[in-house]
Amino acid sequence: MNRALRPGEAIRYWQLGAIAEERFDVPDAPMKGEMDPFFFLTKHKNFIPHEYPCRTIFAERHRRKRPDVRGAFDAARWWLPFGSPRLDLSGFWFRPTRLATWARTFIAAEKTGTAKVRLGTCGGAVLWLNGTEIGWMAPYSRNLEAKAEFDLQLQAGLNEITIFFDDLAERDARYFFQLDYLEGPVASVAVPVPIDGKVAGTIETALEGMHFDRTAYFDGDITLLLAEPLPVDVDVNVAVEGDFMSTERFDYDFVLKAGDARLVIGPSENAPADFRHFRITLKAGGFVASRSLGIEICHADRQGTAPVALVDRIAETLDEISEFSERDTVRAFARLASGRGGRDTDAMIEEILPSIEDCHDCADFSLVPLIWSRTVWGKDIGEPTRNRIDQAILGFRYWMDEPGNDVQWYFSENHALLFHTSAYLAGHLLADKTFVRSGRTGAAQSAVGAARVRAWLDHFEAWEMAEFNSAPYFPIDLKGLTALAALSPDADIADRAKKGIVRLCEVIARSAHHGMVTAAQGRSYEHTLCAGRSLELSGVARLLWGAGWYGRRVHALPQLAVCLRDHGLSVPESLVAVACHQADEHQEWRFAQGENRFAALYHYKSRDFAMGSAAHYRWNEWGYQETVLHLRLGERPEAAVWINHPGETIQFGYGRPSFWGGCGTLPRAHQYRGLAVLDFSTFDEQPDFTHAWFPVAEFDESSVVDNLALARSARGAMMLRGSTDFVLVKDGPSANAELRQYGRKTRWIVRVCEALDVAVVEARFGALAVEEKEDGSLVIEDPDYGTVTFRPDGSADAEGRTVSPKDFTVAGEVTMLAAN
Repeated sequence: MNRALRPGEAIRYWQLGAIAEERFDVPDAPMKGEMDPFFFLTKHKNFIPHEYPCRTIFAERHRRKRPDVRGAFDAARWWLPFGSPRLDLSGFWFRPTRLATWARTFIAAEKTGTAKVRLGTCGGAVLWLNGTEIGWMAPYSRNLEAKAEFDLQLQAGLNEITIFFDDLAERDARYFFQLDYLEGPVASVAVPVPIDGKVAGTIETALEGMHFDRTAYFDGDITLLLAEPLPVDVDVNVAVEGDFMSTERFDYDFVLKAGDARLVIGPSENAPADFRHFRITLKAGGFVASRSLGIEICHADRQGTAPVALVDRIAETLDEISEFSERDTVRAFARLASGRGGRDTDAMIEEILPSIEDCHDCADFSLVPLIWSRTVWGKDIGEPTRNRIDQAILGFRYWMDEPGNDVQWYFSENHALLFHTSAYLAGHLLADKTFVRSGRTGAAQSAVGAARVRAWLDHFEAWEMAEFNSAPYFPIDLKGLTALAALSPDADIADRAKKGIVRLCEVIARSAHHGMVTAAQGRSYEHTLCAGRSLELSGVARLLWGAGWYGRRVHALPQLAVCLRDHGLSVPESLVAVACHQADEHQEWRFAQGENRFAALYHYKSRDFAMGSAAHYRWNEWGYQETVLHLRLGERPEAAVWINHPGETIQFGYGRPSFWGGCGTLPRAHQYRGLAVLDFSTFDEQPDFTHAWFPVAEFDESSVVDNLALARSARGAMMLRGSTDFVLVKDGPSANAELRQYGRKTRWIVRVCEALDVAVVEARFGALAVEEKEDGSLVIEDPDYGTVTFRPDGSADAEGRTVSPKDFTVAGEVTMLAAN
């Protein structure tokens, strides 16, 4: 395979060896530190500064020293770029793990000469040219890229480039390198392949343009479409996986015949629900290449309409999770709570126990429902399993001040709650036993946990969610709070936990459109944005308000159901009308979250649309996982739009921020009622476009012409106006669902409204434009709201009133406004 190589471009095509992995266990030791409610408000790019002892020890041994080169190059597959400048093997490792990989490519130079290249990586790397070592780098800074330049004395013809790279992976790891060809002789990249190069090129084209025939599956066959038929037969492996915490993987093998332009994977009714990653691997004559795609699957037809009565929805929730959820301690909890204990339920627990015993990151997510199950239904668990649970509880590391060598994430608000809840309730359960790591009796462990739970509740009641309004983290907070509400031996903690649950339910309802959260979020992932019906909050809405569906993998849903059934929890019925807004008036909801109210949040909805945004939030700074603006139209959850600056160009990768989840650079964002403006000013080393999720198939009608995009679902409609022409992506993973604007500075004007025809929307709002004033204000003349002035302090002046983020309170304020 030969590909052009221009000065300034990355060398993107490689032969790739396997990833060698080995545990990196250091002596157990305590850590210093506390919950950090500001951890993702990054100060340097999107670097998270907290360091574990394993990294400190690893850095002492390896940082700024030549990497420990091990193994040898042995091509296992080929790396094809699909728009990414990096060879990117990022992922998630639950224990500290050393990684090492070899890669090779060739530069075909037209003549002899010196080439200057720039190598970037977070870990270590060694570079060879034609078998001679050229240099190395060893920053070994967790997830923070460093760069170094090298001179290559190229000979005319083929030049072999070999790179060894390695790192220490702790949880989410950015494991990649990028080699840029800055200047040098006219050259191309030449990667050896064991088949005809043109055939290899058609396989690349097939993977490049491959996409599903829908943006979500609720019934029918899951079908892959190719941009063009392949000229040869290829073997296809499809590996179906969940999010990074899922333990499931399903493999399917096919043969794609020459001339075929589609591959039917199978009925969606038989596939696991949730947002799923499909890793597609094509093999032909020894050539192996892969690409990941993502799609939501929800078994909506099987689930049908939710029962009318709450008692029946509680039973339905426990039935659904008991029979259809992923095999883990949450499903085991639901089974025990509904009288389904037995050998298979015990087996589900046994399958998860190793991750708790080994203190994997996110083991606290599994431990809370396990402690609850052991406490309430211990007699229904087989004795061998019960004894092993007790040993796992006694051996667990409950906080960073206890000795350990794990990389559990203690710093975030949601994890801190689960650690403290676990220590409190586990100590109470095994009061007379000794907890191995702390050396305390259970009673003493429980007392320490109780004090920390009370401190956590103090912080929550003052500032609520640091990971503000986040769809993936509502369930984690609910997991801890429901356990406290049900099991706390102290009435004050149980009562405060119940109040916290009700408050979270109110925030969800206020931020929801027909039960579906539609709002700015402090932390988001592709798998929580690109999914709707299968999100856990959809199941929460179904349980509480009868509006929603179930996914496969959940955290808190059965615990919430049991709290409602057995522990006196009552969620106000009035929230049904809030979550599923049907009033003629529109709701304006202003509130703040995070310590010192660092996130001011604005939300506006009618029965036909909803839009939420973060007001005056970290303008023009490097972002993390924040989604700054999110909207929905009509009654289909899939008719959703959000706008972001991608943190990386690889789709369905592990970056934080990623392609869809979060923002590489945060925009200047304003919203007043149904009108919003986002101004992006991005950094040179970041992707050179901003984009909107714009799922054409989910709208009743839509159009994209030049810099104007229109869409409608039922009676909800919107207009997007760009500062440059829009590009509607037609192939690849986001085919017909992505709208791009290229450039370092881009502006998006957003207007949502009620309409039955997009032509009406264009006629009324198509001329909207921003006038920039000398004082930095942005002024828009809106047909409904009149003159709207967005000021540099984040405030908005319109209709004779001022809406200022500095006045937003944690309690929040609701204003019902007449529709225009």
